Amino acid sequence: MSISGILIATAIVGGIGLFIGLFLGGAAILFKVKVNEKEEAVLAQLPGNNCGGCGYPGCAGLAAAIAAGEAPVNACPVGGAAAGKKIGAIMGVEAEDGERKVAFVQCRGTRDKIKVDYDYVGLHDCRMLSFVPNGGAKSCNFGCLGYGSCVEVCPFDAIHVFNGVAQVDREACKACGKCVSVCPKNLITLIPYSAKYVAACSSGDKGPITMKDCRAGCIGCGICAKNCPEGAVRVENFNATIDQSKCVGCGICADKCPKKVIVMLSGRPVCAEAAEENSRKKEEV
Repeated sequence: MSISGILIATAIVGGIGLFIGLFLGGAAILFKVKVNEKEEAVLAQLPGNNCGGCGYPGCAGLAAAIAAGEAPVNACPVGGAAAGKKIGAIMGVEAEDGERKVAFVQCRGTRDKIKVDYDYVGLHDCRMLSFVPNGGAKSCNFGCLGYGSCVEVCPFDAIHVFNGVAQVDREACKACGKCVSVCPKNLITLIPYSAKYVAACSSGDKGPITMKDCRAGCIGCGICAKNCPEGAVRVENFNATIDQSKCVGCGICADKCPKKVIVMLSGRPVCAEAAEENSRKKEEV
């Protein structure tokens, strides 16, 4: 090949390259997507778990909603108050102090306390048990099935099944709500982290039936409600529930409960003197 041919080929290739470069540069300018700087700054403060606990499609979706003023700055349950304050500073608003929440499983019907109707052999998926007789092998139709669908969806390794019942690690839980959504028995709820006492049963059966099916079930006797000085405990559909906004943590309901369904979550009762007085009276009797 002659030198002139080489030069011509080089010029052609260079011309094509220059044309493509100019074309791509023009396209980049023409189709440039404007970046919302606030949105990017908000996204940088989010944890990046993409758990969906906020109700938006991942952290990017939440960041866009916050930047557009469609979501509160403290909407991320994983980032909590710390992330809320940083995002509030970016958005120029003050983040409201939101109370930390954790998941709680309303069941204590472990294998040693629950009656079983038959031996189940099949998929270990709680969602599939709605297709088997009685909704599962356990006699109680309201209790934890124990096959860990909640464990599978938890992105924080905060829930595990022990002795047939799911239990939540309160320190690891970020209240994303995935376990709440997946539980076919609607056993899992989000409660304040500061809650002292909760009723660990969701049975809707009458007392005699519950006593036959589970030794850890609420029998709806109402003793807890009658003795609560704050009116925080109520019994509906043969099951006790505690209004955490009224509960002062005195522990009287737990002390009076004949089935020990009301359990203490953490810390010493606020009204420790009342609890100690109840214990003394119990010992005297």
